Amino acid sequence: MGREKKHLMQGNAAIARGAYEAGVHFAAAYPGTPSSEIPVELAQYKEIDVQWAANEKVAFDEAMGFAISGKRAMAIMKYVGVNVASDSLMVFPYGGTLGGFVLVSADDPGMHSSQNEQDNRYLAKVAKVPMIEPSDGQEAKEFIKEAFEISEQFGLPVMLRTTMRICHTKFNVGGFTERVEAAPKEYKVDIPTWVVPVFAKSKRAILDDKFSRLEQFAETCELNVIEEGDKNIGIITSGAAYQYAREIFPNATIFKLGMTWPLPKQRLIDFCSRFDKVYVMEEQEAFLEEHLRIYGVTNLMGKDIFPSTGEMSAALVDNVVNGAEFIPDYSKEFPIIQRPPQLCAGCPHRGMYYALKKSKTFVTGDIGCYTLGCLPPLSAMHTSFCMGASIGNGFGFARGGMERVVAVIGDSTFIHGGIPSLIDTVYNKANMITVILDNRTTGMTGHQDHPATGYTLKGEKTFEIDIEQLVKACGVEFVKKVDPYDLEESYQAVQEALAFDGPSVLITYRPCALLESEKRKPKTPFMVIEEECIECGACHKLGCPAITKVVGNTVIDYNNCTGCSMCEQVCKPGAIVTTAK
Repeated sequence: MGREKKHLMQGNAAIARGAYEAGVHFAAAYPGTPSSEIPVELAQYKEIDVQWAANEKVAFDEAMGFAISGKRAMAIMKYVGVNVASDSLMVFPYGGTLGGFVLVSADDPGMHSSQNEQDNRYLAKVAKVPMIEPSDGQEAKEFIKEAFEISEQFGLPVMLRTTMRICHTKFNVGGFTERVEAAPKEYKVDIPTWVVPVFAKSKRAILDDKFSRLEQFAETCELNVIEEGDKNIGIITSGAAYQYAREIFPNATIFKLGMTWPLPKQRLIDFCSRFDKVYVMEEQEAFLEEHLRIYGVTNLMGKDIFPSTGEMSAALVDNVVNGAEFIPDYSKEFPIIQRPPQLCAGCPHRGMYYALKKSKTFVTGDIGCYTLGCLPPLSAMHTSFCMGASIGNGFGFARGGMERVVAVIGDSTFIHGGIPSLIDTVYNKANMITVILDNRTTGMTGHQDHPATGYTLKGEKTFEIDIEQLVKACGVEFVKKVDPYDLEESYQAVQEALAFDGPSVLITYRPCALLESEKRKPKTPFMVIEEECIECGACHKLGCPAITKVVGNTVIDYNNCTGCSMCEQVCKPGAIVTTAK
């Protein structure tokens, strides 16, 4: 027999492949690291209708409706996106589903690209929905197929919880099979079943009965595996943490949980009774440990020795359990040049931030590439919390007495969660500016399209939302489009908006410099005439990574410069000129 053919693929690609093999027909998502690649991978399969939604709740609701109609569907988002969709998540189980429904929640232990560290295992518990967690790419592919089966068996949505290391690590994945079309379920009009608010009390009892059956199912679920080994070392773990446990304790007896809600209560109690001490290895909160203690298990070593924040690693496990220094830490012995994140060369956001700083404004920010405007030398953003918060936060500051308040939000984020807040600034007569940074893409997560770009996830042309007209429809009287590459135009626009009595909106309109369409355009970089430069530092205040110093002299990196001309505009001596001259 020949060896099984395996494919090297990212965990997110494995999830997409598993969904395809499971016969999923519809998927909706909003981009968010570390989940963004899953919808893109799904888009290669013509059998699947996959799309970007305006936000995560819209994505969830669309997939929910599709599943209730009788066919398999999934909603995909990073963990904070589940917060946005949580209203629907908490009610959906009361009505249940006909077709299989899987919610992919991609958590980010260690906050590699996130604003908080949140353990969404607790949301599955609160929602009373089953949850499964793969520990590698192979399981990611197989577990999502099992998730659809569980969903249809119990008529409930299922959460597939992953983490950054599962999403973005590349694994050898085999066992590819042909797509299996699940038989569609017939939807019938049934008001007591599908109109939840009116019948919620009776439906709660039905949900509790489903969950009781789920608890029984968990005891025999084949996703929960005990790997027998050393009779003296017992470990309970799940997800990526399993890999670290197995690497450091190759001979231990490990209870690897694939279904982490509901938990197999009796099997866990029996397992723990076999050992004097059981290590509970899990990232983030003490979810497994807490429930084990509720079950009366006391011989546990969990968060009393392992951290409840950040990622786990083989080095951490070895250090905590064995006191070993698995990988020597040389970081303090060898000084390394700091390379903080920064706005890219040619980033159109830079021009508006420069104008806002010059105008001495107070800026409430949002989530996106433009969050980097808070860093020096621009230091032009003063608050930032979560998606869509900038306008509401700005409203609060303005009402609280702060003057010259400006809320900054990206085009995709404005559509995601900024529109209601903007309407409120009009309705409640806020005296503030909203700046919508329209760079024609969802930049930070990887240049995904959105409703204002005119293209779908599959690259098909569609209606392009006109942000300017949308803002006017919200009732904003002062609306002005600005070219952020023109620093004087941007500054004057800010002055006009500040002078306006009432809510005003500025829309910067320039594509992200890293879009392929922009990179293909011919560029004319700029250069510094050394004899003319007085080293005043004005160009450095832009914070452009193409501008640097070599042996004390200011130079512009020809290969990095995009020719945006902002440096030329701030150079009073005229020492910066285009290379075309």
